[in-house]
Amino acid sequence: MGTIYKRGKTWYVDYRTGGKRFRRRVGPSKKVAELTLKNIEVRLSQNDFTVVPNDKSLEMFLEEFMEYTRTNNSPATYRRYTAVTDHFKRFLHERAPTVRRLCQLGPHLVEQYKTWRRDSTVTPNGRKAKEGRPKGKRPKANTVNMEIGTLRTIFGRAVQWGYLARDPTEGVESLRVTDAKPPRFLSKEECRQLLANGGPDLHPIFFTFLHTGMRKSELLNLQWKDVDFRRRKILIRNKPFWTPKTREREIPMGEKVYDLFSGLDRGRPEGFVFPGRDGGRSKRKPRRALMRVTTRCGFPDVTKIHSLRHTFASHLVMSGVDLPTVQKLLGHADIKTTMIYAHLLPDHLASAVDKLEL
Repeated sequence: MGTIYKRGKTWYVDYRTGGKRFRRRVGPSKKVAELTLKNIEVRLSQNDFTVVPNDKSLEMFLEEFMEYTRTNNSPATYRRYTAVTDHFKRFLHERAPTVRRLCQLGPHLVEQYKTWRRDSTVTPNGRKAKEGRPKGKRPKANTVNMEIGTLRTIFGRAVQWGYLARDPTEGVESLRVTDAKPPRFLSKEECRQLLANGGPDLHPIFFTFLHTGMRKSELLNLQWKDVDFRRRKILIRNKPFWTPKTREREIPMGEKVYDLFSGLDRGRPEGFVFPGRDGGRSKRKPRRALMRVTTRCGFPDVTKIHSLRHTFASHLVMSGVDLPTVQKLLGHADIKTTMIYAHLLPDHLASAVDKLEL
């Protein structure tokens, strides 16, 4: 069905399908060329192959994709893609060193990656544990599932760009999640203690987190031109120097947030609502400040700024606000993300069906 040949120092694969002849440049390794041809022949025999003349090396594609995501996504998303691709490269180096081209990828390889990632250990900083040093923890099922979803996005882009005929993550199922814990949120009393002990600098920041559900990056990049006092709306929108994690949205300002913002010093429209010492974007580390305050208040298990966002959402749900509304306020792209709060729905909602008369 096909053959390999060498031209200069480079090996090529030569095969026919659909009455047409195709040649693919593989590289300097004869063994890789043989494996590439074998992979093509297997897929052709299973009628599971669509010709992709633009096939390129995996390394070149990942470099191209990372440049794309650096331009089109937020820094946080770029860091996540970097971490996942680093894991995938390490897996290939350890378990599949001959896989170097996109055409060699397939669901079976992704399944192997899923197993490898589930059983791997990392140190707390996310790096692989070095030999002779204490091993870290195995990643949670949700973490592995997130990484598979990220690979699906990455290789979906390869399909869109014409480098792959089919997404190699297609048909790969998520791990069953048995180790997930409900997000930690603060009780009303804990909220009062946090605000009372925050001091004049931290109180407005903690208050805004608790009453708007904003992400950390959204709050630190908030400018006065994003605060619409007339309509009482906070605008989360694109800026030349920053892009929201999901999409642009509006957050209503309640009476308390409106009063807080009205009392803050305002400068130019381009000025930041919570500026740094030099008046520019704040470089403060709100998580460190939060940990100091929560330790002093007696609930040191609250260690993440994201817990304040969880608190906002959790108390909305417990007050009877429906999940689609909470999704819109938080800016979740998928209702599945908001469903982590479903267990907090009050009992009176479950009993509401008893009032239905047909």
